[in-house]
Amino acid sequence: MRDDSAKDGGVDLDDHEWGRQGIHDHITDAMADPDPVRLAPDLVCLRFEVMKVRSALGAVRQLLDTGRIRRGDTLVDSSSGIYALALALACHRYGMRCHIVGSATVEETLGVQLEILGATLERMPPSSDLKLDQARRVDRITRLLAEHPRYHWMRQYHDPIHYHGYAEVAAGLHRRLPAGPVTLVGGIGTGASTGAMAEGLRSAGRDVLSIGIQPFGSRTFGAEHTEDPDMIIAGIGSSIEFANVRHELYHRIHWVGFSYARAGAIGLLRDGAIFAGLSAGAAYLVSRWERCREPGRTVVFLAPDTGHRYVSAAYAGHREVPSVEELSPLAVRQPDELAPPWSVADWTGPLAERVRLARAGGAA
Repeated sequence: MRDDSAKDGGVDLDDHEWGRQGIHDHITDAMADPDPVRLAPDLVCLRFEVMKVRSALGAVRQLLDTGRIRRGDTLVDSSSGIYALALALACHRYGMRCHIVGSATVEETLGVQLEILGATLERMPPSSDLKLDQARRVDRITRLLAEHPRYHWMRQYHDPIHYHGYAEVAAGLHRRLPAGPVTLVGGIGTGASTGAMAEGLRSAGRDVLSIGIQPFGSRTFGAEHTEDPDMIIAGIGSSIEFANVRHELYHRIHWVGFSYARAGAIGLLRDGAIFAGLSAGAAYLVSRWERCREPGRTVVFLAPDTGHRYVSAAYAGHREVPSVEELSPLAVRQPDELAPPWSVADWTGPLAERVRLARAGGAA
């Protein structure tokens, strides 16, 4: 745990600017900075090492600045993947303690990093039922909060505070892109990255089309009745609803299955020499299609992490994977038309209306 308490007596929200010349004050600055890579005159990959570091840093800064937490407090959340590392790194930077409630499937590489960073990793019993696993983790956090009132639950899938960290990314992206309209493509997950960046670009005066990506089986945009047993990118969607997603920010939704996301990731490495994860592969695939549908716009897609976690599951056997040029989506208008491996719908049509009505009925 790193103690920056001597630094100006508190949190400096302007202590880092994307692209600032000089030496980073903490590794999180380097990890949170994206690398914009031009793959074609109108196609840009915004590549991160660990994108969720941005989310965690922004949330922790905001909580400290508003007095909702103090240095030395314990931040807790449920995660079995990248957010766990991002939160541990943010806690290391700002002198906080970190408690992660994860599943039994937390990778050894991640577990070792969390331990050395000083975070507590509490693994829940194995379960083949994702909903049961998530319910157990939430129940455990509820009990932790009852035992330790000073613990703060980060609620990465529900608290909109995670939007704050991407304001700097949007500002830096606006400065670096050529003038003109932008199409922003990325996995939705909590909505923080794509939603906040789209809002930031619009605030700068840009014409922005927001294109979101979901896996089949994800509840947030009405695909919970579908299934893709091979999908391993649950971070961009889940069988539980992500409450901090703002539906009105998105113009079009693509549902991409594992086999096509895999083809996109391999295509991105082959075409652009960028080694990234499955959500980046899905975004690359979708971006190519969106370029043809909406010409005259600069298409920017998000690559949230590197491909190291996916070598065995996705990159092995790459010779048998079809080329992205051969793939196209099924256009749908109703929920029962959704089908793997790739579906797309305008989020202003009948499908969106059906999902909104269902959500409103559930809320009632």
